Amino acid sequence: MDQLFYLKECSSTNDEVSKFLLYENSDFIGVSTFNQTKGRGQYGNTWAAAAGKNVAYTLAVKADRFLLSDFIFNYYTAVVIRDFLANLTDNDVKIKWPNDIILKSKKIVGILIEKKKINQDNYYIIGAGFNVLQDNFGEISHAGSLLTQTGQVFDLDDFVFKLHEYLSERLKKVPSEQDIIDRFNTNLYRKGEISVFEIEKERQNGIIKRADEKGELWIELEKDGLRPFYHKQIKLLY
Repeated sequence: MDQLFYLKECSSTNDEVSKFLLYENSDFIGVSTFNQTKGRGQYGNTWAAAAGKNVAYTLAVKADRFLLSDFIFNYYTAVVIRDFLANLTDNDVKIKWPNDIILKSKKIVGILIEKKKINQDNYYIIGAGFNVLQDNFGEISHAGSLLTQTGQVFDLDDFVFKLHEYLSERLKKVPSEQDIIDRFNTNLYRKGEISVFEIEKERQNGIIKRADEKGELWIELEKDGLRPFYHKQIKLLY
């Protein structure tokens, strides 16, 4: 059974979903708000969003449902969210490794997946912040929204309902690990293009080749040749 709860305001939907798991008997419990005050991003980053214009959403699923490594599970989640937005907007949506979602060169979704033990069960806590109706991001030049990138206006309640239904259904029918890796790489942002990277405070041109099953990104660098990187070891500038 799937359940979706709405909160008028909360600090973090990833934190709030744990409270519902203590009382509800469900394999898929979702929590959403349109006013998240202290959202967390990947690797300790913060995720700020304008109240009433964006969606913070978290889905909790039992980890033992999935015969996947944590890296591949992260890939699959990014693929599913990418597919949802591509279908919804009829646009070519990309995944910026490891799991940001990009539309027309702007970040529109940040994803944070945590693993927690609650009531003796291990859960994947899938958190995502969606920029939906915000039209001004100030000095954050790399951010955009569904509105700024497509001109489309979405009802937030309807958006969350469709998102929860889509994500829950896709997580019930998980493809093979190789298929997930292939689909992730097919939609990888700037794959095969000359880009500028920052490595240990030095800039260098390179071409993204692929992401692998260990969560590494392989890049053909102008000076150093083909090398794998984990997140935070390298930064894509443009």
